[in-house]
Amino acid sequence: MNIFDALVGPVAGLLDKFIPDADTKQKLAHEIATMSQKYAQENAQAQIEVNKVEATGNWFQSGWRPATGWVCVLGMAGNFLVIPCANFVLALLESTVVVPLIPLDTMMPVLLGMLGLGGLRTFEKTRK
Repeated sequence: MNIFDALVGPVAGLLDKFIPDADTKQKLAHEIATMSQKYAQENAQAQIEVNKVEATGNWFQSGWRPATGWVCVLGMAGNFLVIPCANFVLALLESTVVVPLIPLDTMMPVLLGMLGLGGLRTFEKTRK
């Protein structure tokens, strides 16, 4: 319940005192009662327009989150697939070179935060 809904009853009661014409009183009461819905609809329409503009933005604007995700995926793939395979091949070749693992202590909070926020959004959608 928003502030408009809370004010409809008292304001409609004041109309009885100040406006003698029944038709005018009904029109004003209806206008006051629908004011909240009109305001909410205008806000929703404005948000839709903002979403449209943001969705048509260039890749640099709209692609930062996917790009961050891909950087995290590439870092994980490097640590758990590429570097171990490279070290295995180097060991078979009897090389003394060992490729060090990428430190994940700065990347993991970013990745887990992105995954966690996605999970919370799914939770929100299921609970409405």
